[in-house]
Amino acid sequence: MHEETAQSAIDTFLSAFNASDDSRVTTLLAQALTSDVVFHGPLGRSEGIEAVERFVLDLRRHPAGAGTMVRCSAVDMPGEWARYRWVFTTPDGGPRLAGTDIVHLRRSLIDQVIVFAGETGPPAA
Repeated sequence: MHEETAQSAIDTFLSAFNASDDSRVTTLLAQALTSDVVFHGPLGRSEGIEAVERFVLDLRRHPAGAGTMVRCSAVDMPGEWARYRWVFTTPDGGPRLAGTDIVHLRRSLIDQVIVFAGETGPPAA
């Protein structure tokens, strides 16, 4: 699989966070994810597009306001797995969260997402 194909699925997935309205979230996720996607997020493991949709909608309803999710690195794809860095920023310079996602692709769609939110610190002494 080519990095361009992975990048397209990843960018479509991330665009769901920035959709013009909540009704577009489902459509965008269906274009990027398999129906049986496994999502390892900050709140644990979940399965299916509906579970990812709930996560995205919850983040869109952040108390500081609807934020913006952007990919801030190239897509690195050795084989069927890809990784990229992202940044979520709330309006008016509010809270910012950054992280790295690792995704697995099957037939040009994401079937697994592993979210690593936050920066890693220095090694333990």
